[in-house]
Amino acid sequence: MKRVITYGTFDLLHYGHINLLRRAKKLGDYLIVALSTDEFNWNSKHKKTYFSYEQRKQLLEAIRYVDLVIPEKSWSQKKTDMEKYDIDTFVMGDDWKGKFDFLTDEGVEVIYLPRTPEISSTKIKTDLNSAKQVVQKTQINHNNLNTNPD
Repeated sequence: MKRVITYGTFDLLHYGHINLLRRAKKLGDYLIVALSTDEFNWNSKHKKTYFSYEQRKQLLEAIRYVDLVIPEKSWSQKKTDMEKYDIDTFVMGDDWKGKFDFLTDEGVEVIYLPRTPEISSTKIKTDLNSAKQVVQKTQINHNNLNTNPD
């Protein structure tokens, strides 16, 4: 059985994530997703997720391509996970290209898959913030019109 692993936060799950998981699963028989814990995201990545670890885990477990979800608690666990889970192929998005090549020393194939270019969690957050700003400006303008004593 060929085992594949990928890592990520998977916050604001979107079709780019699904594309990555589908392509990763095609590379083997069993797909493990190492999901960044809330503590790891905050302490090491300096980012706050919208959904909690447990909520993100439930979402991933519901995806047919995913066979197992494990917690990612540190950057350094990648090396030990390769042996612990008997991993054949390590997969990440190509924005990480070259960062995990050291895993080939563990006898693991490292593959960087192209991201879905038009979507990302960062883009979703940016778009939502822009939309929120437009609504706020509209409300301010509306309130100014209502308070103008003409």
